[in-house]
Amino acid sequence: MAENPPQRPEPSDEDNLLSRLRDWRSSRETDPHTDGPDDDTDEALPDPRAIDLVLRVGELMLASGESTEAVSEAMLSLSVAFELPRTEVSVTFTVISLSTHPGGDSPPITGERVVRRRTLDYYRVNELHTLVQDTALGLTELEGAIARLQSIKRSRPPYPNWVIVTGFGLIASSASVMVGGGFIVAAAAFIATVLGDRAAVFLANRGIAEFYQMAVASATASVIGVGLLWASSQLDLGLQAGAIITGNIMALLPGRPLVSSLQDGISGSYVSSSARLLEVFFTLGAIISGVGAVAYTAVRLGVGMDLDNLPSAGTAVDPWVLIGAAGIAMAFAVSLTVPPRMLPAIGAMGVVIWLIYAGARAAFDTPAVVGAVAGAVAIGMIGHWLARRSRRPVLPYVIPAIAPLLPGSILYRGLLEVTLGHPANGLLTISEAVAVGLALGAGVNLGGELVRAFQRGGLAGAGRRHRPAARRTRGGT
Repeated sequence: MAENPPQRPEPSDEDNLLSRLRDWRSSRETDPHTDGPDDDTDEALPDPRAIDLVLRVGELMLASGESTEAVSEAMLSLSVAFELPRTEVSVTFTVISLSTHPGGDSPPITGERVVRRRTLDYYRVNELHTLVQDTALGLTELEGAIARLQSIKRSRPPYPNWVIVTGFGLIASSASVMVGGGFIVAAAAFIATVLGDRAAVFLANRGIAEFYQMAVASATASVIGVGLLWASSQLDLGLQAGAIITGNIMALLPGRPLVSSLQDGISGSYVSSSARLLEVFFTLGAIISGVGAVAYTAVRLGVGMDLDNLPSAGTAVDPWVLIGAAGIAMAFAVSLTVPPRMLPAIGAMGVVIWLIYAGARAAFDTPAVVGAVAGAVAIGMIGHWLARRSRRPVLPYVIPAIAPLLPGSILYRGLLEVTLGHPANGLLTISEAVAVGLALGAGVNLGGELVRAFQRGGLAGAGRRHRPAARRTRGGT
């Protein structure tokens, strides 16, 4: 006699319900009496509103900057909550699909959504994550979930647009302070970055591709930096005007797609990982093109650009350096519309990652890559721990927190070395900048894996052993 199918657990214990839901889904997947394709038992057709809701939640999460694995797990969690039978989810860089099979003589039902536009909005990601959690816990029914999704789509970010633009400029000014640029240079970096951003918006409104938007944004700020550098040399002002270019580069560097690309690759989403990594290199190419063109022109016009006095924080832990690190992290968070209540923790994490980086390099004489890995691992662990305690997504914590270590100074040095006739050294330095960026992404993901190895719970999409990234492809079970 066939065994009775596993019963869905009742939400009696909120602390371990999500873990039990994962086990429940896994048992339904592996039980031949409940998941067999030849099951002749007639089942009610799934509610098309539930299928549409799952697809729309996944689309909005992916478009707002969430990782592929988190989107898949959220969609599977919703499929558990709404009891969609035999659900399969596929998430790539631009396409989301969901298939459910009611059983019996009913054909499979498949839906698909295409992400045509991405707008980084971690406030929206946070709200969607809360919606998925509440639905998985049985606190929200289908009608309520649909209403909340509509409200999230219509909601405005926690900051007005001018604050977001200001936050983008404050990334550059904080970076200028961090590398010793001083107040005048920090103010110029703020103005240059905002003007570059507005120039990019102007091009975007006219349908110009984002590659050229980024190139123009970096070139605009670089022109202002070179102009102040020339004025400083002529008037003997002694300003570190190169910090303007360094700050602008740090504001433009693609920290979010870098982390997400490595996270997708490690979790087994190789198509999305490749696409995100290609996005990273196109962005780097745009920044290099804009800054490189201005630097080349400046050198040919006789503007003195000295490699020996480039702005850099090195391994200093002076108060203004730590203030700059905290400012970069919090300004980056504002530009990504992270909820305001998370900003103090993110600022503290920005200081922590710099202290670990500088301490590792000063104490053990390690290269920048090793220091970046050490700091990023710590941030990955702290970020995942905070996300676990607060039941929020992890990316709004870790993406802004790694910003103080983005290799703006290294990349600027490499571009100048190429421009000043040292192409071999320049390419090596640019390669170092890329390596530091990859180290940050890999370190954050390693920290998350260390936390995952000892945690319980999470979303209800899949258990530990049923996580795609955890499945063994060689050796014994």
